[in-house]
Amino acid sequence: MKFAAVAISGCALLASPVFAEQLSVNGSTTVLPIMQATTEAYTKDNPGTTFSVAGTGSGNGIRAVIDGMANIGMSSRWIKDSEVQQAHDNGVYIVPFAVASDGIVPVVHPDNPVKELTSEQLRGIYNGSITNWSEVGGEDKRIVSISRDSSSGTYGVWVERVLKGDRVSPATQLLPSNGAIAQAVTSNRNAIGYVGIGYLNDKLQPVTLDGVEPSHDTVRDGSWPVARTLWIFTNNWPQGETLKFIQYVLHPEHGQKAVESTGYVPMY
Repeated sequence: MKFAAVAISGCALLASPVFAEQLSVNGSTTVLPIMQATTEAYTKDNPGTTFSVAGTGSGNGIRAVIDGMANIGMSSRWIKDSEVQQAHDNGVYIVPFAVASDGIVPVVHPDNPVKELTSEQLRGIYNGSITNWSEVGGEDKRIVSISRDSSSGTYGVWVERVLKGDRVSPATQLLPSNGAIAQAVTSNRNAIGYVGIGYLNDKLQPVTLDGVEPSHDTVRDGSWPVARTLWIFTNNWPQGETLKFIQYVLHPEHGQKAVESTGYVPMY
């Protein structure tokens, strides 16, 4: 009878369901297309794993990892000292992984005759000292400047590299995502915005900056002036399914192919 009880217990164990692994990914809308493409490919190879992927901005993605609300935080900027301190206060050790290179590209409507700007002209448009397209060789039309909001990693890099510490003009419209900026510029002939290079399409006109055209080659060789690294962050060194997925993201034949297919520049 004792053997029978063990046998029944063993059968019950074998009959118990296998639960799917779910990973939560949160953060940058710049990194979002890469993660969407990679998680889709990964689940085809690993059908027992599901993902929750949300584009909420770099700061929110890092905060979600610190607060234990996400397995992976996506960010289009490096982690801030204040976030490192917050992580330390929460007993969290943040680990970074570089997943792609990107160029932040100023874009205008295809019908806008202005195709080239200098860094100082672009700075003037966003700090409010240049307000009319005629001041930069265009039509006599008011410039509608559009920017990401302050929770965005793209916004932080833009302020540092383009505005060089100037404040964004109060007249500038703030939008929450790359997609929202692309849509706004597409629908307004007088608008200018900026997006990650992976968001370029035939409805947006990229602007040459200081004589340099935005491309994979100029991002890769560093000649594009607003190039950066895209990151994902975890709480401590990843383990289990999270580690397996990150290895997939960094693999030249898997996740790095997804980087390339979404218009960004692979790391490997």
